[in-house]
Amino acid sequence: MGTSQTDLELVKRVQAGEKGAFDVLVLKYQQKVVNLVMRYVRDQHTAMDISQEAFIKAYKGLQNFRGDSAFYTWLYRIAINTAKNHLVTMSRRLPANDIDAQEAEQYDSADALRDGGNPETEMQKDEVHQAIISAIEQLPDDLRTAISLREIEGLSYEEIADAMDCPIGTVRSRIFRARESIEAKIGPLL
Repeated sequence: MGTSQTDLELVKRVQAGEKGAFDVLVLKYQQKVVNLVMRYVRDQHTAMDISQEAFIKAYKGLQNFRGDSAFYTWLYRIAINTAKNHLVTMSRRLPANDIDAQEAEQYDSADALRDGGNPETEMQKDEVHQAIISAIEQLPDDLRTAISLREIEGLSYEEIADAMDCPIGTVRSRIFRARESIEAKIGPLL
């Protein structure tokens, strides 16, 4: 019996009123969900809180789970959305960093990074290049493979899906997540 069939059996048991079956799903996927959420919040305690919230949402929504996708895929989406909602909520609460007039000039269309020829600009380009490479190396294997096949090898989404033996939607998601992660790491340099 495959993992998705086992999960589906547990889901059906929960839908039939057996609450203990959900505990099995929580134990099975708790660490994966926490690790997933850690990609967004980077704080273990916050990640655990968000993961718990995601499991509560999943439990409440389990009656609507139709089994069109694997349980973990469904839970994964809930966890990602919960983490993103948390980040949005936190960004509303925290004051934005103040930018003074001198710093504002640095943000003008990133002209400083486009100008070539001077040593400082070349150094900045090298720094950004190294940061991109480092960010790619730090990605989980599935994200690193997807983004490398797309951006370095130039493969289409269909070709990547074939190479990675997964649906195109999964490829798109992995590439999106990889780009988000890379952008978060190199953003301060830009």
